Amino acid sequence: MPRKNRLLWSVCIGHLTNDVFTSMVPVLLTFLAAGMLPMSNAQIGLAVSLSQLFGAFTQPFFGILADRSGGRWIGSLGLAFHVCMFTISILLAAFTRQYWLMFVPLVIATIGSGALHPVGALHAAESVPRRSAFNMAIFFLMGQTGLALGPAIAGILLDLANPDLLGRLGQTVGLSYFGVQDNLTPIIVLGVAAIPGVLLMSTSIPRRHDHHQQRKEREDDPANGKNQHFPVLAFIILGLIVVLRGVGQQGSVSFVPVLFEQKGWAPAAYGAITTAYWIASAVSGLVFGRLADRFDRRIVMMLSMLSSAPAFYLLPAYEGPVAFLLAIAAGGLSGGAHSLIVVMAQDLIPMRKGFASGAILGFIFGTGAIGTLIIGAVSDYIGLGTTFQIVALIIAVAGVLSMLLPRQTKDA
Repeated sequence: MPRKNRLLWSVCIGHLTNDVFTSMVPVLLTFLAAGMLPMSNAQIGLAVSLSQLFGAFTQPFFGILADRSGGRWIGSLGLAFHVCMFTISILLAAFTRQYWLMFVPLVIATIGSGALHPVGALHAAESVPRRSAFNMAIFFLMGQTGLALGPAIAGILLDLANPDLLGRLGQTVGLSYFGVQDNLTPIIVLGVAAIPGVLLMSTSIPRRHDHHQQRKEREDDPANGKNQHFPVLAFIILGLIVVLRGVGQQGSVSFVPVLFEQKGWAPAAYGAITTAYWIASAVSGLVFGRLADRFDRRIVMMLSMLSSAPAFYLLPAYEGPVAFLLAIAAGGLSGGAHSLIVVMAQDLIPMRKGFASGAILGFIFGTGAIGTLIIGAVSDYIGLGTTFQIVALIIAVAGVLSMLLPRQTKDA
């Protein structure tokens, strides 16, 4: 495999692995709360939301470090740290039955996730610069695949656990001596699945010396501008786009199942329509990424968000197959802008792509969490149907603002 492709797929596999463990958390907390470690909904929500915010706000710091060193050990050890602390939190929950002892390692585990994301985004873009938007879409597709697989993997392992077989496995690895229930054993042992991603990233990401040499070559390229000024206005506009999109697209997705539950849909049905939304969002990134590598990225990003607005507006009004088609359109069209936002942030400061990736990803994740709170609060007063129609307007405004960003030149 060519070295550049190996680099791309190493960070993609790392991203997939990281996000599988990230998305397992709500399922595991629900399982623990059912008997092993009683928790209120507020305690579960606190653990999940603080984990997300903690991981988001550490990303700019790790992005700066990645720009300086290349991030070989930041990314690979970040993945290892995330999985190790995740495993420790489950062990502590099972052994001590104490919420706060479980809570602390669960939250700080996201430091590792915060380290991996800017490193991965940096090298996904730089592995083949002329198709940076498409490669970034692949990187995020792998992450969203991990987010989709994680809950299913956790649920299957917890639900189908064989007490006799797992009891022997627990004795073999020494878990039974710590009072760990047999059906938690496969979740804990699953940590070994992170080893391939850690090894790939630690051997594929450029060493510090190689990274500095590549950076010097980019600095000598007149197109990058060695003494480039920080584009404050452009970043303010991009930040506003992220805020509007976070409140709209990311904030509303948590309420897609609620919207259809209120219509009387069964859990399997509103779970399926939410899955369709996420799958469309992930896959469409490849299409929009390819277009953004060939045409003006501002126009592609604008079309992504503007074309999704009618689907969001009409989604509350329809049932059956039409509702599924609208959910696919809403998720797919709006989701196409995700990787483009990160690439455009990198384009604004090409010599500090690690910082740009960490800052914009942290901001995206943070505004998404806040957007969920806003959508929930507003919908309690005006109803989810009206709220989704407001979301359509917000996303359309974000799309129009894309044209205020500076036009980017494509890499050769």
